[in-house]
Amino acid sequence: MLKTILSISGKPGLYQLVSHGKNMLIIESLVDKKRIPAYAKDKVISLGDIAIYTDSSEVPLHEVLTKLKDKENGEVVDTKKISSYPDELRNFFAEILPDFDRDRVYPSDIKKLISWYNILVKAGMTDFTPKTEETEDVQDEASVEADKE
Repeated sequence: MLKTILSISGKPGLYQLVSHGKNMLIIESLVDKKRIPAYAKDKVISLGDIAIYTDSSEVPLHEVLTKLKDKENGEVVDTKKISSYPDELRNFFAEILPDFDRDRVYPSDIKKLISWYNILVKAGMTDFTPKTEETEDVQDEASVEADKE
């Protein structure tokens, strides 16, 4: 699911990939549902390609979002309770991912992650687990077998 959710540099919020053309993508805002084009010059990144640095490795974003969802019981994070002071943001994030790399994960990254989580929850997207290729292949084979009958 996160593969089709996009962050675009210079544009606020998150977008869902609707379609793509020769030199552009058609995207839909998760906040106001407006469709707009994103061109090749725009810096576009899929949330499925993002990982968070830890002391030992990198943790995919979907795992961090799932841990945040578990901590918040699937509810939106109340940003009024979380101060924008760097130490408080780091303490909040340490509850979710205790071994995150405090040198490479900045408070602004934590704020952005919380913002993305809130946007996804408000849009009704709470299953952050990616579909594996194996499950998709099994589903495709099952539909082919059903078509043969």
